[in-house]
Amino acid sequence: MTRFSNELASLVERTVTGLGYELVELERFGHGLLRVTLDTPQPGGIGLDDCEKVSRQLTHLFAVEHVEYDRLEVSSPGLDRPLHGLRDFERFVGAEVAVQLLMPHQGRRKLRGTVLATGGVPGAEWIRLRESPPAPAPGKAHGARSKRVAVPEMPVFELALAEVDKARLVPQVDFGSKARPAAAQTEERSE
Repeated sequence: MTRFSNELASLVERTVTGLGYELVELERFGHGLLRVTLDTPQPGGIGLDDCEKVSRQLTHLFAVEHVEYDRLEVSSPGLDRPLHGLRDFERFVGAEVAVQLLMPHQGRRKLRGTVLATGGVPGAEWIRLRESPPAPAPGKAHGARSKRVAVPEMPVFELALAEVDKARLVPQVDFGSKARPAAAQTEERSE
């Protein structure tokens, strides 16, 4: 993967923003692959129509600007969306994130926790995280005889944004709720 010039990144960001989306990442990979990752604060997120719309616009833009590439990939960031900059952390206050630091903080380079707050001035921004409790041991979470154990108050970390190397949302997926199949619903109504 190679980085882009600030001029090209700015041009792509203006184009994507002008279409009503947010540029999450712009990456160039081997074999001429150019990857653009989009997001939107709108409910429902990014769909195929959104990707096609942006792809068409960027194809025209790259032709005019003589940007060399063989393949253009436009996609959503997925459930484990990367976070870049204070704006992303502000948007996801209350969400669980996984953070990798440039240097150890209190002896740790990796943290997982809920974003509690953000702040600071340009160049001295910070984020505050409450560490997530450890996951229950396999087989212990839903046992019939499992005891309810109080979760201890987890530590809070305040980190300078400049300390963060990588950050991603932790996917929140609920496999516990089971929707009934449509066929079962139809059968019940016909009785």
